Amino acid sequence: MSPTSITTPRTAARPRSTLRAVFVDANPTLGDVAQKLLGTIDVPFTINRQPDIRSEAIPVTLAGAGIAVIDHTPFPTAIARQCTNLKHVVFLGTGARSYMNPEELGELGIAVHTIKGYGDTAVAECAVALMWTAARGFAKMDRELRAGNWVRTDSLQLTGRTIGLLGFGGIAREVARLTLGIGMKVLAWNRSPKTFPGVHFVELTRLLAESDVLSIHLLLNQDTNNFLSRERIAAMRPGAILINTARGALVDEDAMVDALRSGHLRHAGLDVFTIEPLPGGHVLTSLPNVTLSAHSAFRTAEANHNLISAALDHCRSIAAYGR
Repeated sequence: MSPTSITTPRTAARPRSTLRAVFVDANPTLGDVAQKLLGTIDVPFTINRQPDIRSEAIPVTLAGAGIAVIDHTPFPTAIARQCTNLKHVVFLGTGARSYMNPEELGELGIAVHTIKGYGDTAVAECAVALMWTAARGFAKMDRELRAGNWVRTDSLQLTGRTIGLLGFGGIAREVARLTLGIGMKVLAWNRSPKTFPGVHFVELTRLLAESDVLSIHLLLNQDTNNFLSRERIAAMRPGAILINTARGALVDEDAMVDALRSGHLRHAGLDVFTIEPLPGGHVLTSLPNVTLSAHSAFRTAEANHNLISAALDHCRSIAAYGR
């Protein structure tokens, strides 16, 4: 796997560095994977097994280390200024901008590296699973049966239906592969031209109007924040299913809630939210036509191994060329 970077460090040949790396917020699973793979690099590497660490504690946790590996903890620029000797942040995923400002960190001399492709299949399978659950009403029937109620719901047969992919990167390609295999028609829209066997690339207005299922696969940035706006939700096919395994802020949440309440949206399958963790009593938890997942689409053993392997590859490359 080839790691990718938002900001690429200089790669001119230099004497070997003694940079030290710290995994700032390792949860038990990723911490164990990292421990098993440490033998693949000779970079001094510390695993901090405190996944709930506060941002304010990061400078002490790094203790002068040159590389910070960060999974999910916000890293404000003001905190970064306190991190003596820090030159690189390896973010475990693609959505670094949800947790830090790479451009501001770059001005401080801190390069931000991201990792993509490690969990494309895992996230795609989650998107398809949420689609099936939404179409068949499994979540509602499960809740009712546990409460002692024999409730059956009319479902939506997906074979022959149309899925629209909003954005077409690695995850969307996997969703296309899976849904083509179950006999769905696949439409896609992407900001730059793409091709893929069996997928019809169309204008955004057509994608919204014709999709029985709309699955979001955009990166979050200034241009895509609230991309699925109230107006675009209104332009979606009535009774459509919305799937979001990308980022919560890509969707106007208030407009989505209104569309779910009115029935304009049949169902939403959501793995991501504008506020995470999702607060108790949040409006989305009260809607019967929403299936919720705790931002866990990428969490499979295979994806975790790929993710940590790529992070360690970054550390190895950085250390090889020094600061």
